[in-house]
Amino acid sequence: MIKLLVWSFFIAVFLVSPFFGAVNLTLHDIFNSNSMSANIFYSLRLPRELFALLSGAILALSGLLFQTLFRNALMTPYTLGISSGAVLGAGVAIKLGVGVIVFGVSGVTVFGFAGALLSVFLLIYLAQFLKSSQHESILLLGIALSLFYTSALMILFYLGSSIQNDILIRFTMGSLSIVGWKSPVLLSVVTLFLFIIMYFYRYELQLLSISNESAQLKGVDTKKVTLILLVVSSLAIGVLVSISGPIGFVGLVVPHMVAKLYPSTVEKRLLKTALFGGLFLVFCDTISRVLQTQSELPIGIITALIGGPFFIYLIIHRTAK
Repeated sequence: MIKLLVWSFFIAVFLVSPFFGAVNLTLHDIFNSNSMSANIFYSLRLPRELFALLSGAILALSGLLFQTLFRNALMTPYTLGISSGAVLGAGVAIKLGVGVIVFGVSGVTVFGFAGALLSVFLLIYLAQFLKSSQHESILLLGIALSLFYTSALMILFYLGSSIQNDILIRFTMGSLSIVGWKSPVLLSVVTLFLFIIMYFYRYELQLLSISNESAQLKGVDTKKVTLILLVVSSLAIGVLVSISGPIGFVGLVVPHMVAKLYPSTVEKRLLKTALFGGLFLVFCDTISRVLQTQSELPIGIITALIGGPFFIYLIIHRTAK
């Protein structure tokens, strides 16, 4: 019953979300192709909703992936500093004024991906020096990297012009404000690629969720599989962050929600996690547009308001065990 209510609520929000915002729309408005309302609906609201759906799916799948690989409920690309690395990379591109590099791909996207990938390789390299409690220590390493990236970003603020700093400030708050279908199409390819790779390695993921030793006994090359999955996830996060900015806590909250609703194996939760993550972010985006403020509330603020208390709950819950 609870599952039905939760899914019904999120699907209902998904269906009505494009009609609400600074300008409320009706069904009659969107069928008049020459009207401003139709232009808003098809050029702004629908692409944005699809973008939110795909973004939530990437964040949720990446969160599930990291929590499974490291067997730690607090592991996500956000808490491990990978999102911060992508933000720093994108910030460097903004500071340098890098535009389109090749094949229509922006410099911000390329630098964002490079920052995320660099963070992954740094974590993998530093993890070699850790001992038995490496999974807990990796989390601390990720927090340390995030602080370092934040400091580097502050230097960019200090060196940047007022226009660049304004762009950086808005970027670091996270936003799903896009125009047209270019970003959703790009993100759909990235989301599909991430899901296919995770589905292809679903059995390995299930074994790794138990222990590396169990996976190795079954003939899994744990280092190779882990590296492939981390790189692919970093690619997805890097592309997403370079477009939307950092959107925290979705990768932390959603996998736990889905696990509570469906206490099954990792492989059986993949699709549910992707859909739930997408619908959850659409719900958060709807809140950010519906709230009557002077300007649109950044999506990162909404997810932090929900995810922050949840993060505290997880820490207390883990400590109480």
